[in-house]
Amino acid sequence: MKLLFNLTSGLQAQKEGFETIGCELVENIWQPDRSELEGCTACIIDLYEAIRHPFRTLRLKFRLLRHGIPLLAIDRDAPWHRGVHQRKLWLFRALNPLDIYASHSLQNADKYAPVSLYLPSAAWTRIYNLAGRSLRDFRDPGAYRYDVCFIGNLDATRYREHRKRVAFLEELQSRLTALGINCHFVDSTAIAPAEQVALIQQSRINLNYGAACDSGSEKSWGLPERCYGIPACGGFLLSDSREHAKDDFAPGTEWASFDDMDDCVNKVRYYLSHFELTREIAEAAHQRVLRDHTYEIRARQILEVVHAWQENHLSGDAS
Repeated sequence: MKLLFNLTSGLQAQKEGFETIGCELVENIWQPDRSELEGCTACIIDLYEAIRHPFRTLRLKFRLLRHGIPLLAIDRDAPWHRGVHQRKLWLFRALNPLDIYASHSLQNADKYAPVSLYLPSAAWTRIYNLAGRSLRDFRDPGAYRYDVCFIGNLDATRYREHRKRVAFLEELQSRLTALGINCHFVDSTAIAPAEQVALIQQSRINLNYGAACDSGSEKSWGLPERCYGIPACGGFLLSDSREHAKDDFAPGTEWASFDDMDDCVNKVRYYLSHFELTREIAEAAHQRVLRDHTYEIRARQILEVVHAWQENHLSGDAS
């Protein structure tokens, strides 16, 4: 299956997902010629790049339309699109170039295309996996180095969207340390993926708090990639609450979350004292991720909605 694929380097995992299921990708072509469009099933683009260049995107849409090829955009920054000027966002919506909008959060999804697809993040299993170990290996309480770990962007100077995260983790570490709980909160930008996997597997509890796409007190409904990568490595995840969590995991058996600082401290203490329960949840979440939340599965989900669009498009032409 042939796809036009205009995604940035930050979406390498999505690209590998399509390649794994056998798709032929024609990359970074915004003015495709007839030979490039011949036999093409869909064009997939990064919404952020599309918003930055709205008229280029519209011209691409017209080329695709003449060949019955849908234009689908993947959005990783919903719903607030921090860093995008609101006038450009308004213009993009007014031009309405998309056929299908795919996002990790369905907040305001109806503003971008006639068809919306809930497309969560996923586990990049080539990198985040059990690393040669088995789930049974993590059932030994003595195998852990840290009680609580967080791995993620902690540079609040360069990335102002992470100030709330840094402040939360600083207070949390102070409160947990006073209780004798061993914490390890580390900036991921200087840590190789293999070391990240090792830290996840050496920690009884792995935290998720905040996401770059959050805005002030209102969170994105979507789950960050670590919410899938941590279970893929066999780690136990304790996350801040997210609206879409119930769509991807079974609360209580595959998913554990907290609401605020006090709840986080209480949940950390609870799960540290219920080690077997953390492993039951971690193992169930691991199986759920491998079954439902890999980038190969996301690629198939995109193709399913593309095929449905094509069927509707053809039937509309026929009528």
